[in-house]
Amino acid sequence: MKYIKIPFLLVWRFWFYILMLVSILLLSPILLIFTFKEDHYHLFWKVARILAKVLIYGMGFRLNVQLDEEIDPSKSYMFCPNHASLMDPFVLIALSKNPIVFVGKKELVKIPVFGFFYKRVVIMVDRNSLKSRKRVFKMAKKRLQNGVSMAIFPEGLVPTEDVVLAPFKKGAFSLAIEFDIPIVPQVYYDCKRFFSWDFLKGRPGVFRVHQHRFISTKDLTQNDIEGLKDKTFEIMYNSLLNDEKYMKDTNRLSNE
Repeated sequence: MKYIKIPFLLVWRFWFYILMLVSILLLSPILLIFTFKEDHYHLFWKVARILAKVLIYGMGFRLNVQLDEEIDPSKSYMFCPNHASLMDPFVLIALSKNPIVFVGKKELVKIPVFGFFYKRVVIMVDRNSLKSRKRVFKMAKKRLQNGVSMAIFPEGLVPTEDVVLAPFKKGAFSLAIEFDIPIVPQVYYDCKRFFSWDFLKGRPGVFRVHQHRFISTKDLTQNDIEGLKDKTFEIMYNSLLNDEKYMKDTNRLSNE
């Protein structure tokens, strides 16, 4: 894969942070108003989608989405995308007209400006704390009663660039079973290729997204977590493994 020359790449990368900072500052009065009450979350989501699209299209990216099954606006879901790039959350936000609550790491609160709003709309979890994990269940139950969906990156981390898909954590599947909501496997093929965590790699391009058929959790119990986790992993892993562009780049990275 050809990359743009380093001087232009650095300017392009720096532009992302300028774009994000300026967009958040301009939208901050509206974002602030809509984060005071949970009843306003659907309005906050509309503004968040504008921000996500500004970042995606402002960086020269485009979206190409394949949907094996359509979302029902009246239902809640558990979205489970693979995680390999800073752009992943923005892609998910841009794609969903219906509000989604993320379960995310508390460390992101430290990011200036972004962290201020992050802690107001994301259910933060410390995976090393049992108390924190129990708090997630309590808050998730409250949010889902308001008719929103949830999103968790099941890998629980951003794997190194030569890893196709890191092993999944149990959290997303435990919550999905607890609240009887289907799993939505989403595969992002190109975010890692075009907006790597490596600051010296990347370029504008088309983000291809495949939303697979939903996995029902009806009649499942907590004893079925492992099976549900493995089934979701297999669908997403095979989807990535069978994509020539993704695997060509992953193999290239592992041989460097």
